[in-house]
Amino acid sequence: MTEDKLTVKGIDVRYKRIAQEYYISLTDIARFKNESTKDVIKNRLRKKETIAFLGLWETLNNPDFKGVEFDLFRNEAGYNAFTLSVEQWVGKTNAIGITASRGRYSQGTFAHKDIAFEFASWVSVEFKLYMIREYQRLREEEQKTLEWNAKRELAKVNYLFHTNAIKEIPNTILNVLGFSPDVRETNDSEMAFMNTLNMTETESEVYKLIYEGTVRKTADIPKIMDINPRTAQRTLAKLADKGYIQKEGGKNSGILVPVKQK
Repeated sequence: MTEDKLTVKGIDVRYKRIAQEYYISLTDIARFKNESTKDVIKNRLRKKETIAFLGLWETLNNPDFKGVEFDLFRNEAGYNAFTLSVEQWVGKTNAIGITASRGRYSQGTFAHKDIAFEFASWVSVEFKLYMIREYQRLREEEQKTLEWNAKRELAKVNYLFHTNAIKEIPNTILNVLGFSPDVRETNDSEMAFMNTLNMTETESEVYKLIYEGTVRKTADIPKIMDINPRTAQRTLAKLADKGYIQKEGGKNSGILVPVKQK
């Protein structure tokens, strides 16, 4: 579990992912109110409305939540003698929304973001609002990073698609088009080959986007996915105009051959 942090009102608030969900440090949030963070958390846990909120969250999100044990805590909550630790809550009810760590790293109490935001409102409404804003900003940055990586991977697929296609073109066809078979070894072989097909300006721009990498920055994912079939069909059509078709049936089915060899 990797741990990161967001900064709220000058306080570093750690967060991490557990089972694909974001958990935020209640210990760090409590520091906004008092340096005795354990006392802040304990005082909040013993309140009746806190127990009710935690119980409802677990009921909605945790099929293994022990409702009978929860009812015992709920009935005792609010009395002066009642105390409750995170360890007791988790151990008795099998709760998953809040957890305590004692290791060298990730020390402290962490809670699912739903619970953490509610806890923040108990500590300070102002702090909660700033924390939500910072959390949303970081999530937006993460989403942009994911989209950027996805575009890069799709662009790589497109590049390999066309590179492999060039390698499959028989030497005889390359010669007819005015190229030596060595064209496959040059960095610009794909662009050079497409130029021999008299591509339109629009078609050339599509390839330029791919091979210069611009598409990775500007085009959306559906547009990248759409490049392969459209350009492939145009390429086959231009080859057909030069007298080459895809062979149907038998050995080497699907390769490009002169019409007379069909």
